[in-house]
Amino acid sequence: MEENTLTEIGRVTKNAVIGAIKSSGEKAQVIVETTSDLVKGTIEGVGDFTVAIEKRVEEIVSGAIEAATEVGGDLYTTIKSTVHGIVKGGADVGADVAKTAVVATEGAIKAGAKAGTDISEATKEAVAGAMEAGDEIGTEASKAVREALKTSVKGAEDVIKPQA
Repeated sequence: MEENTLTEIGRVTKNAVIGAIKSSGEKAQVIVETTSDLVKGTIEGVGDFTVAIEKRVEEIVSGAIEAATEVGGDLYTTIKSTVHGIVKGGADVGADVAKTAVVATEGAIKAGAKAGTDISEATKEAVAGAMEAGDEIGTEASKAVREALKTSVKGAEDVIKPQA
């Protein structure tokens, strides 16, 4: 039997994502919603939301990736959807959206690398997930997320197209 290296948050994420996928079948949106809810539930009540997210993001992404592996989901869709959910959840509880996007993207790339994904593809999907969340939140968030990713995440500038 393979040893489970997930933390408690990672295990909760994995089980929540598996349960949500099995009950709905809609993988991408379910992962966004589940990870967003987990972020909110995990960090509500703490003083600095952004720091709390930084400490938990890789655990959440690792759990979501394990869930996708177990149910036959696409790892790149999982990375994108998880980052989207983390940024959205962070924004909902008042975390700095740009910083959250950076830590979520970096955490997803790192977790993806551990899972054996192609780093450039994982980067592309993580950046896309963060940008989608920023776009959903609003114009200012969208601009802040893109700028933060371009200046902080290696390879993000190659993914981000100039806005018209």
